[in-house]
Amino acid sequence: MSSSRTIAVNGIEMFLLEQGEGPLAVLCHGWPELSYSWRHQIPALAAAGFHVVAPDMRGFGRTSAPSDVGAYTIFHNVGDIVALVAALGEKQAVVVGHDWGAPVAWHCAMFRPDIFTKVAGLSVPPPVRGRGRPLETLSQNGITNFYWQYFQPPGVAEAEFERDVAHTMRTVLAGRGFSDPSAHQFVEEGKGFLHGGDRDRPLPAWLTEVDLAYFSKIYAQSGFRGGLNWYRNIDRNWELTAPWQDATIDQPSLFLAGSRDGVITGLIGARRVADMERVLTDLRAKIILEGAGHWVQQERPDEVNAALVEFLKG
Repeated sequence: MSSSRTIAVNGIEMFLLEQGEGPLAVLCHGWPELSYSWRHQIPALAAAGFHVVAPDMRGFGRTSAPSDVGAYTIFHNVGDIVALVAALGEKQAVVVGHDWGAPVAWHCAMFRPDIFTKVAGLSVPPPVRGRGRPLETLSQNGITNFYWQYFQPPGVAEAEFERDVAHTMRTVLAGRGFSDPSAHQFVEEGKGFLHGGDRDRPLPAWLTEVDLAYFSKIYAQSGFRGGLNWYRNIDRNWELTAPWQDATIDQPSLFLAGSRDGVITGLIGARRVADMERVLTDLRAKIILEGAGHWVQQERPDEVNAALVEFLKG
């Protein structure tokens, strides 16, 4: 069984789940998730001989949520994981990330190859720094209603999501979430992100009412602002990562995603999946699980666990 504790790292208090002994493996979740999203991977990797640690990331769940929007850059988020490794008394670790946690994992490997010896990213391909600020580029291309843009004004998405947290989590994880290619990622004017969510929609087999109640309880306590602030740094992250233009990740790497994940089925996402070897010079496997959606480590835990164990122990 995993245990939990809260430790001081990088100026914040970080809640984490952990289990096992051996080399350190850090699991970074995405939005709107928690360390609990790794509930199937923690015992499997511990059984494979790892000391597994899954934190609630900065601004999420029971980890500190600084009030300053500028405190959620990629530097802060990578810095948290670097500090976490040190706080656990280790000098090196393997790092795995899903959704927003994937860019954190990729940048951990890119920024600090001396610490992070292997890296696996789920759902989100490795970073390719474009020619301009991402949000500006969307606007210049005539796109004004992508969900990244809807999340920018502080308080707007928070008010929508916090009105009925249980409905929000059911809609995002079981419905509107990116596991259904027909659930587009554009927000109609005046209708909000959750528009079309079915309060009575049955849960998929991989998500139980107990799971949903756990997510809902924690988000009812924490609110959504911390996680949304990650999106409010998208352009700032582009500016900060200028020194790593065209940088590669040379450690052993793994990419895994579901074939029905909206992140990789769009034109940009599909191209990044096809071209990721330009960034990942030692890519050991590129695994696309047929029929799986965005919440891949929860949807298909046995296959994800097997792939992670083979990669991390190989």
